[in-house]
Amino acid sequence: MHILTQYQDAVSTPITIFFDGSTPARGPRPQAIKGQVEVLFSRAGQTADQMIERAAHLYQPYGEVLAVTDDHAERDTVIAMGGLASSCLNFVHSVTSTLTEVRGDIAEHNRRERTRFNRRK
Repeated sequence: MHILTQYQDAVSTPITIFFDGSTPARGPRPQAIKGQVEVLFSRAGQTADQMIERAAHLYQPYGEVLAVTDDHAERDTVIAMGGLASSCLNFVHSVTSTLTEVRGDIAEHNRRERTRFNRRK
């Protein structure tokens, strides 16, 4: 979750994770906090795949929808609906690459700022 939150911040794109979760929740469900990755669980009689398909349909007018799953049939369904799909491994590589690039950018920015600050002394 921590890594996906960092990725979400880096790419400025909201992320929602869907889980099959038809068993009753114990205790209160956590409230969504602005800026955090959203986590949703399916209800009894509903699958995470159904939720993904519904989200892909509903959010299509607002921009690209990317479904990350290793379920080939689910990826095909989302693509047929006009969305994008990725395998889990490809998405992990993309996240890793993006976060490595961001860390490099931050390190370079910090070096420039230290140099600029030291020149003023």
